[in-house]
Amino acid sequence: MTENKNVILSARDIVVEFDVRDRVLTAIRGVSLDLVEGEVLALVGESGSGKSVLTKTFTGMLEENGRVASGSIDYRGKDLTKFKSHQDWAAIRGAKIATIFQDPMTSLNPIKTIGSQIIEVIVKHQGKTAKEAKKMAIDYMDKVGIPDAEKRFNEYPFQYSGGMRQRIVIAIALACRPDVLICDEPTTALDVTIQAQIIDLLKSLKEEYGFSVIFITHDLGVVASIADKVAVMYAGEIIEYATVEEIFYEPCHPYTWSLLSSLPQLADDNGKLFSIPGTPPSLYTPVVGDAFALRSDYALQIDFEEKAPQFQVSDTHWAKTWLLHEDAPKVDKPAVIQNLHEKILANMGFAHLGDEEEGNA
Repeated sequence: MTENKNVILSARDIVVEFDVRDRVLTAIRGVSLDLVEGEVLALVGESGSGKSVLTKTFTGMLEENGRVASGSIDYRGKDLTKFKSHQDWAAIRGAKIATIFQDPMTSLNPIKTIGSQIIEVIVKHQGKTAKEAKKMAIDYMDKVGIPDAEKRFNEYPFQYSGGMRQRIVIAIALACRPDVLICDEPTTALDVTIQAQIIDLLKSLKEEYGFSVIFITHDLGVVASIADKVAVMYAGEIIEYATVEEIFYEPCHPYTWSLLSSLPQLADDNGKLFSIPGTPPSLYTPVVGDAFALRSDYALQIDFEEKAPQFQVSDTHWAKTWLLHEDAPKVDKPAVIQNLHEKILANMGFAHLGDEEEGNA
């Protein structure tokens, strides 16, 4: 899956099933991925593509009606799919693999002060006394950009704005000293300015503390600014995997083309934005062929009959599309994403990609 051997977490052939009203829904269909030490791996796709469900298997947080039906998840020599009890997960969840959710109010206790919630985590995961933990908690609040941290230490979540609450959730995650930080749409509920601040904060904290990140989003603009590698998910499966530069400059799967075409910055002069027609397939029944075929203008006959294998594009890039087969007709990607890198540099201000482009010049 990756050219780098410093793999912290490795999932292989993960299948996740849910029992729903006497039927079985297969939410994750044979997913494999590697998270490399120090990197940011973005999981991208529409709502319902399986991004959050997949990462819940890394922390044992699937709903009661869900299960990992097959596959393995190796975290530093331990197969997490073998964990069955709360006691099994206690040493992993939070302590080694922490999660930041979309809505910080679901992570914060509304009747406890901000400071007490950070102290509780420091005492539990770092073994400090309450006095030591208070000093550290204020330091964490400073690091995540809370003004007058000592003064605001005894305030309650409702006294903080949405962006400030999200900063506190990040501080709590840092207090766990995690190896891996899962960010599940952490900026979706925030306005654009605050969103950019949170992304910059996460990037700087990653450099300081050295954790690896799995960043879940449907926003490819966010991906461009933070990710190193990108896994594109559709209907419970990874259909393309590449470096962030390859995803933007050389996308190969028609679904990835559609996601890129939907970037708000690519709206036409009338403000009209491309939208993907149709809806994803039902996952109650086996998917035949390419799950995206019915929604794609580029589908071949074989897409309705047989699932595409992984076609290797480069050492760091593969995609599951028959368009990469040597006998497939040559098809150009949509005009709106032709020369996308030039449009990105000219109009979108994605510094991460811009720096890379300048470095390649």
